[in-house]
Amino acid sequence: MTSITIGVVDDHPLFREGVTRSLSEISGFVVVGEGASSDDAAMIASDNHPDIMLLDVSMPGGGLSAVSDVLARSPTTKVLMLTVSEEVDTLLGALQRGAMGYVLKGVGSRGLAEAIQTVLRGSRYISPTMSAKVMENSLNGGTSDKSSLTPREREVMDLVAQGMSNKHIGLRLSLQEKTVKHHMTQILSKLGASNRTEAALQWRERR
Repeated sequence: MTSITIGVVDDHPLFREGVTRSLSEISGFVVVGEGASSDDAAMIASDNHPDIMLLDVSMPGGGLSAVSDVLARSPTTKVLMLTVSEEVDTLLGALQRGAMGYVLKGVGSRGLAEAIQTVLRGSRYISPTMSAKVMENSLNGGTSDKSSLTPREREVMDLVAQGMSNKHIGLRLSLQEKTVKHHMTQILSKLGASNRTEAALQWRERR
């Protein structure tokens, strides 16, 4: 059986060592790289192209930023966030950048192995606690109506959904950045979204 290669990046040495040891004891799992920062994650991706990259959210360079860097250097790698953060917008931000899974720290080795196997099959894995929060969040915003947006606000949201920043949206639409920010404030209110990531996901689903 071909081994499943894994990179582990977390800035807490004891936790990282514990995860590495636990995974190494599971048949078929091989940890090929360890690191403590987004730069380390990018290097592991470039050098080892692991099947799975476990990333913490809170680490030097930012775990969310590391997702994009890892996938740019190793497109076949599946990224799985392993974090204490239970913020929905953090979860949505990770998924928007291409992460395939979101696991809360405290999970046992068997649960982590299940998450790894799930994303390797091409499916997303989200810890049950976070799945419930996402569902509640979605239901709370479920009455919003995109038809209430003005034509300009729709143009802005189309670009937000593509991952553009306010600055780049302003350049594309020949608007000042503060004007784009004003449009975003109105859009979030109309869509019932708490942040631009949530608004972007809603927008994609309703198009």
